[in-house]
Amino acid sequence: MASFTLHLPPPRKIHHSSPLHGLQSCSTMAELKQLHSQIIRLGLSMDPDAIGRAIKFCAISEFGDLGYALRLFEKLPHPDAFVYNTVIRGYLQNRLPRSCFHFYSQMLCDSVAPNRFTFPPVVRAAGVDNAVEEGKQLHAHVIKFGFDNDGFSQNNLIHMYVNFGSLEEARRLFDNMPHQDVVSWTTLITGYSQLGLVDDACELFELMPERNSVSWNAMISAYVRSGRFCKAFTLFDRMQSEKMALDKFTAASMLSACTGLGALKQGEWIHRHIEKNRIELDSRLATMIIDMYCRCGCLEKAFEVFNGLPCKGVSSWNCMIGGLAMYGKGKAAIKLFKEMERQLVAPDDITFVNVLSACSHSGLVEEGRHFFHYMTDVHEIVPKMEHLGCMVDLLGRAGLLEEARKLINETPMCAEHVGVLGALLGACKIHGNTEMGEEIGKRVLELDPSNSGRYVLLANMYADAGRWEDVANVRKLMNDRGVKKARGFSTIEMNGIINEFIAGGRAHPQTKEIYAKVDEMLERIRSIGYIPCTNGVPLHDVDEEEKENPFYYHSEKLAIAFGLLNTRRGETFHITKNLRVCRDCHHASKLISKIFDREIIVRDRNRFHHFRAGECSCNDYW
Repeated sequence: MASFTLHLPPPRKIHHSSPLHGLQSCSTMAELKQLHSQIIRLGLSMDPDAIGRAIKFCAISEFGDLGYALRLFEKLPHPDAFVYNTVIRGYLQNRLPRSCFHFYSQMLCDSVAPNRFTFPPVVRAAGVDNAVEEGKQLHAHVIKFGFDNDGFSQNNLIHMYVNFGSLEEARRLFDNMPHQDVVSWTTLITGYSQLGLVDDACELFELMPERNSVSWNAMISAYVRSGRFCKAFTLFDRMQSEKMALDKFTAASMLSACTGLGALKQGEWIHRHIEKNRIELDSRLATMIIDMYCRCGCLEKAFEVFNGLPCKGVSSWNCMIGGLAMYGKGKAAIKLFKEMERQLVAPDDITFVNVLSACSHSGLVEEGRHFFHYMTDVHEIVPKMEHLGCMVDLLGRAGLLEEARKLINETPMCAEHVGVLGALLGACKIHGNTEMGEEIGKRVLELDPSNSGRYVLLANMYADAGRWEDVANVRKLMNDRGVKKARGFSTIEMNGIINEFIAGGRAHPQTKEIYAKVDEMLERIRSIGYIPCTNGVPLHDVDEEEKENPFYYHSEKLAIAFGLLNTRRGETFHITKNLRVCRDCHHASKLISKIFDREIIVRDRNRFHHFRAGECSCNDYW
């Protein structure tokens, strides 16, 4: 961007005629055009103030017309900085960042001096467009025109460098600011968290001299996005103790945390708070509430919220169908999908992922085949990897392994996709097809050498076939590659407090009572036929739990024992597991629900299991 000699335009004239007052309350383009005609009749069509106000409505208002704003601009002989800034903001608002740069260059060519309101939108446009070179030039211009100490410009430069992923440059700007306001701090915190540097973000957060709801939400959101849900709850409690208001953004973050941990009581509190304080329930927040209830094991409440929505967008329908899928209610999911079509809501690709997933979890093979073709033939949605993965999972679970492999081989993009191949590998283990599983497993390890679950699945399949030497080889391969097994943990919410358990862990305050309860549980269910499902396998189900700990102290057994200690007969408690429930814990949970007269709802990595009276809602199909 070149430098230019600047000639300032003559001082703006101030008029108080009625069209100018009318522009302040204008709400439609039809009104604007009427006022524009009055401005012309009054001889003000060349006046930057009058036309500038009209351009502002057209360029920035949600009811405006950017094209009309540009036509108005073209007729102005001497547009001032206010008019240029307004059009730049209009381009940014309409997601046309390149046009922001061109218009800024035109402003300089026309010898109009930028002011403190010029650089924030054009710098933000560089960040949006990831235009690194233009961004650096704009930074130089901020300094050149004397705005290097202007807080608005500096904050937008920090935001721009954060978008570029240039945290070092963003931090340098921040450290050299004469006065860092809450926006400066929050922008940098967001930058660190977006790049996964959550501990650095937390360090900055603790150093903040003052915080607002946006900064609290930035840090809570950082914990949620990184899966550190308990940290998010701890910070949320601090936020409440400091009397900070809960807005819709913090509510959304905390609903995500509740969803991640299965914290139903906390989620219910946030929902009540939203209703009590009349926080705007937009489509996104409504969907998050539905999703929270679905994933916290309260499908009835999710339906209540869903049915109470005055207008249901596609995301709300998708969420409810997906919830039914997780509960293994395939036929109900299909019924809701058909209702969605009757309501003339067009399904999208996510809708069909959920429908196919519902078919997979319920063993509805014919229905799955039908919707896979229906998606393309009727709605012209090209199958994505997620749809193909659902179909492979559906066919594999049903034992149709050759058909699943054929689908992969006929679709080139599937042949190298680790998720799709992993679904077939899991099916091979379930159905004991070691030959096919070995072939698929080796391909999976080549494609995803750092994922511990892939090694474990292959090793368990070898173990089921009694191929102990191959089990040892897989274990050695993991060690040689430095692959660490995923830690299994389970959480249970009791009285608004999240309790987390790991296999064999002894950090909980009630550890002594919990382990005693586990021993009592196992002793009582043995009396009705419980036999541990160990199969004598050293590595069996190691992805679900560390095998160094006894299988009977798996994390969900500890969580169940805690639940029994803190509930009465006939009551229900919810557990969330970050990995797949192992065969032994699934079998034990059914018997515990019968002996101790409890309903136990467990959400694992894939779906829900509702244990009641010795049975599970999945019908042992998981």
